[in-house]
Amino acid sequence: MLELALVGTPSAGKSTFFKAATLKDVKIASYPFTTLEPNEGLAYVSTKCPCGELKINCKKCIEGTRFVPIKIWDIAGLVPDAHLGRGRGIAFLDDVRQAKALIQIIDISGKTDLEGNPSEGFDSSIAIEMLEKEITYWMFDIFNRDWKKVQHLGTKDFLESLETRFSGLGISKDHIAKAFGAANLNKENFKNFSESDCLRFVIELRKLSKPSIIAANKYDAIMTDAQASAIGIEKIKKKYPDKITITVSADIELALREAHKHGIIKYMPGSSSFEILKEIDEKHKKALDYMKKYLEKHNTTGVQEILNKAALELLDLIVVYPVADENKYTDSKGELLPHAHLIKRGTTVKDFASSIHTDFVEKYVGAIDARTKRKISDKFILSHNDIVKIMLRH
Repeated sequence: MLELALVGTPSAGKSTFFKAATLKDVKIASYPFTTLEPNEGLAYVSTKCPCGELKINCKKCIEGTRFVPIKIWDIAGLVPDAHLGRGRGIAFLDDVRQAKALIQIIDISGKTDLEGNPSEGFDSSIAIEMLEKEITYWMFDIFNRDWKKVQHLGTKDFLESLETRFSGLGISKDHIAKAFGAANLNKENFKNFSESDCLRFVIELRKLSKPSIIAANKYDAIMTDAQASAIGIEKIKKKYPDKITITVSADIELALREAHKHGIIKYMPGSSSFEILKEIDEKHKKALDYMKKYLEKHNTTGVQEILNKAALELLDLIVVYPVADENKYTDSKGELLPHAHLIKRGTTVKDFASSIHTDFVEKYVGAIDARTKRKISDKFILSHNDIVKIMLRH
């Protein structure tokens, strides 16, 4: 299952975002280090379900939208010099080991500083820079631990040592190879790398193995477009043009999801509107009117959009549906489109089979495209919303 980590400075709203995405009870407070140990929960990536196109009722989607489960971690707030032990220090950084991507939660309202203390007009782009620096130096320290020990090794042994050292961080051989290329370094010449060469390599390795998306949270606290520009949303987009930056109101999303949960409104995560289902008092009506106006202006609270873009755009994943019966689009129990899998774009059908279960590698004999009913080759590259039957040897 895909794992994402929520990272950010204290009081940026990570726990609120986490609860809004998972509806899991967590401690939320307006003081730093509310979260001391990482919280784990299920969130969902939403995508258009193919059942509408196929004119079947799969009963697994909501009004044509399929929600694919992912795991997210709410990590304790990161402060400057965490890699040296400040705050929760290395314990925090160790918590992001298995995350495939990071969601950087920042307080775009400028009302908290890097330490989580009250502020006014704080430049939140500094928080992004600090977060990336701390994660880079944490990885750099891991790289340096064995650096002197491997000077006598040949290139092959050096690379194997590097792969072993970083494997616990969810970093692959491919990440390492691409990082050398991006840093313009010849791995054959590793014994002559300078410290700046090593740091450059680690920076590229972080970008490739722990890519991040920016959730500009507390956007509802900004009253006008002029204030938004002055406080920093445009500055962030200009400073980090290659990063996906989404404005977010985790507070409003949480309120909407809780109201939906209690039957007060009908609301689908990521929607631009909601429907009131019950008579409510003036206080709640006023609150819902405020949230309705926010959605009308911004189209979304940003929470679901962040999850979707992290998976489908940042990590370039697609959704594929395996079935046992290609004619009825069902599993062996007769359920329509029962499972949806997030996989890397460019994955072959045989590699997809092995990702479902390791036993499938030896038992695999072929696959069928359920739409065309035709057999497809082992090297057939899957596309988003493909439906395939995996044929196995019994």
